[in-house]
Amino acid sequence: QTAHVPFDEDTIKTADRALVSHLQRLSDVRQLYRSFRKNPNFNAEFPIGSCLEAQVQENQSKLRTLETVVNQLQSDIDVKHDEVLVLRQKLDDIQKTNSKLSKGSSINSNSNPKSSTDVLLTIRVFDKMLREAWKALHSFTKLLIDLMKKAGWDLDLAANSVHPDIDYAKKGHYRYAFLSYVCLGMFRGFDSEGFGLGGNGIVCNGNGSNLDKNTSLKQLIEHVSSNPMEVLTNNPNCEFSKFCENKYQQLVHPTMESSIFCNLDRNSMVLNSWRSLSVFYESFVKMASSIWLLHKLANSFNPVVEIFQVERSVDFSMVYMEDITRKCILQGKTRPKVGFAVVPGFKIGKTVIQSQVYLTGLKCTE
Repeated sequence: QTAHVPFDEDTIKTADRALVSHLQRLSDVRQLYRSFRKNPNFNAEFPIGSCLEAQVQENQSKLRTLETVVNQLQSDIDVKHDEVLVLRQKLDDIQKTNSKLSKGSSINSNSNPKSSTDVLLTIRVFDKMLREAWKALHSFTKLLIDLMKKAGWDLDLAANSVHPDIDYAKKGHYRYAFLSYVCLGMFRGFDSEGFGLGGNGIVCNGNGSNLDKNTSLKQLIEHVSSNPMEVLTNNPNCEFSKFCENKYQQLVHPTMESSIFCNLDRNSMVLNSWRSLSVFYESFVKMASSIWLLHKLANSFNPVVEIFQVERSVDFSMVYMEDITRKCILQGKTRPKVGFAVVPGFKIGKTVIQSQVYLTGLKCTE
């Protein structure tokens, strides 16, 4: 079969002779077996020389077969080598063309700087940054809950103080109350230009000046290219540093901080302030940085991105809301009600990014 592609007459003849030889030996073995069945006392001696000769012939046949395969592979290598040369030539031509286009694009970008801005200010970019912020919020909340557990907090009681009288569909869903506490706290003031840092407090759910938008976009680009931890260290009086300090005081007020940290093992680490616990500090700064960037991006849109929050006990709407558990089903025929908002929603022109809410009156299927 190997000698057929490509066709090799000599190899086919050799393989044919080897096959006939194999069949002859099989015939001899069968004849010996028949003789033994007829006469159990039959004592036939196999010629040793004949067996060795047969093995030599078989090995020679295998070598010829392998030689054919090697020749075929060498032929394939030669063909591939020629193809590589052709593709390299095409690649060189494409690179030369791209170089020319890149120079032309650079000239156009310098003459029209708005083009690069239009690429940045898209709904997809905002949605991606929102998802990154969501991951950071979730990580910080998980860390905060772990610290509460280590400090001996009654988490059910603490969750009830955040959103009282909620009938959770599953044990452990109290974590959504803490996630709501962190998210809504971090997004508080998002609709104002100063993000709750004082100043004029201009509401941004509307049209702003081009100067403000350009400033927000510039701050966004500068912050993306920097390390937020280094920013806090090198420039403790900048807006981002004040934003972090302000949000931390809102989320982890002194009483809460004292209750969590004072009950931890002081022999393993010094916990005099929120910056002392490096993991907690870094997680908070990462979360604050993602929200800060999202705010700058929202203010760069024209019109700016609007934020909205769903109130408790309103009917669930698939247009503006999304069930954060995604694994619960309706128990009765009545429409589910909002227990509390976890993540606010956003409007970008006519596009709505749903608010994530925890619903009551549902049965969990987990």
